[in-house]
Amino acid sequence: MENNSTVDILKTAILMEKRGKAFYEKVAEQTSDPDIKNIFNIMAQEELTHVHQLSMQFAHYQKNNSFQKPEEFMAQGEDAIANMILNEEIKNKISAASFEAAAISAAIDMETKAIEVYSKQAEITTDANEKAMYIWLADFERGHHKMLNELNKELTEKIWFDNDFWPF
Repeated sequence: MENNSTVDILKTAILMEKRGKAFYEKVAEQTSDPDIKNIFNIMAQEELTHVHQLSMQFAHYQKNNSFQKPEEFMAQGEDAIANMILNEEIKNKISAASFEAAAISAAIDMETKAIEVYSKQAEITTDANEKAMYIWLADFERGHHKMLNELNKELTEKIWFDNDFWPF
């Protein structure tokens, strides 16, 4: 892959993660429930970690025209947030028609875009370290995406049930 394309992908990835961080911080700021605020603050922190790692790779690539092996951050897991957000108490605090539910829907779209960008780059790169980094990022975002989709589905079904939208 030529240098400009690699640099452009890294810049795009950093920008996506920064936007995600800003979005999650704004949702945390807007919600009044401390548990929901905590969830979105954790997600913002995870995005900040991605920004940091991508920025380090960007600097290394600019200097060396190669990627560092991403072992140190690949060990991080995405289960902490999933375990917190999928508990019944949290789900009951979020109304399917609330600001937080709308934010979850928007977050699903953001995560989908990130997965697409990272997966595509992982497929086309020939650099093993770059491939490992983008696979890890795509998998991390898939964890967020899955968790957010499950929550969105449950919230949707709850509002359907509460409003007698079921055909039976």
